[in-house]
Amino acid sequence: MDLSPATDATLNMETARMTAPKCNLDGNWHYQFRIILLGDTTVGKTSLLRSYTEKCFLPDPCPTVGVEFYSKIMELPPGIKVKLQLWDTAGQERFRSITRSFYRNAVGVFLVFDMTNRRSFENIFEWHNEVTTSQIMEKVVFLLIGHKSDLQSQHRVSIEEAEGMATCLGTRFIGTSAKDNMNVDLAFDTMTNTIYEALRNKEIDLQEGWDGIKVIQRKSISNHQRRKKPEEKCQC
Repeated sequence: MDLSPATDATLNMETARMTAPKCNLDGNWHYQFRIILLGDTTVGKTSLLRSYTEKCFLPDPCPTVGVEFYSKIMELPPGIKVKLQLWDTAGQERFRSITRSFYRNAVGVFLVFDMTNRRSFENIFEWHNEVTTSQIMEKVVFLLIGHKSDLQSQHRVSIEEAEGMATCLGTRFIGTSAKDNMNVDLAFDTMTNTIYEALRNKEIDLQEGWDGIKVIQRKSISNHQRRKKPEEKCQC
């Protein structure tokens, strides 16, 4: 689907119409992690998110306009609940100014390329550089994702090349397929656990005005409230 250039008014309207979170949350969680998916258009970022959050696969989803949001709850041992706020970004150059505004408040970044599209692989360095030059935090967790791993006969990037790039970027590589649901959960589990471990090890410092990680206080009933008995009705 080829999108024609949008006017400023249309662009502003589409940007404001960002999708609401895709699941209902009960508020019973401890942390919120903001994670963004970056990569060229048509590499399959939306398909990955739909596969992870909704357990479905759409072969040809419409290109993302601006940014769309998805949410999911993960539970980490021992009983720590994390709300993942997942940002699906447009890969087209004309939306780049919109997506750049989201980099500063992301603690995790999936760098996604298409295993059958070598140009999308080569552009990963540019996506990585955009994030690192705009971040206010010293620590951002990156994960390199080679999507459409199921199309092995059409691959234009080898596993060795992808692993070499991951090493160069100081991260790891995971090959995924939304169509076959291959390593999709593994990718998001790896990202979430890596962020949580960095937080526990104080490699990530929480700063006022930065929303990459939010600490959520669970509502609790005081001991006094637990001991208080209902008032007895007068029997007279």
